[in-house]
Amino acid sequence: QVQLVESGGGLVQPGGSLRLSCAASGSIFNILAMGWYRQAPGKQRELVAAITSDGSTNYADSVKGRFTISRDNAKNTAHLQMNSLKPEDTAVYYCNVRAITIGTYVGLYYWGKGTLVTVSS
Repeated sequence: QVQLVESGGGLVQPGGSLRLSCAASGSIFNILAMGWYRQAPGKQRELVAAITSDGSTNYADSVKGRFTISRDNAKNTAHLQMNSLKPEDTAVYYCNVRAITIGTYVGLYYWGKGTLVTVSS
């Protein structure tokens, strides 16, 4: 099993910045990809950004140029630097990891519990 712990959410004014972190632990053999999704009230969960083990990244069009995802493979952590935040970025942000656990050799997806980001003046 893989456990994910997110941190870094909170209240920020429009134009401000926040940095989210996700730490993965457990019986991890290899983490194939790490990413962040978000879900705003009344909306479906959507991909925000993702990064593979070789550093390839993918961003939602709405956050390109404002958000940056990074990862530390040695520490099994991922970070999402969010700049120029807008009220429409308000959502619960979830860490998502695709990992192979020891003894399984199958890549499964795991979710964190989420951290709330509120952008408001």
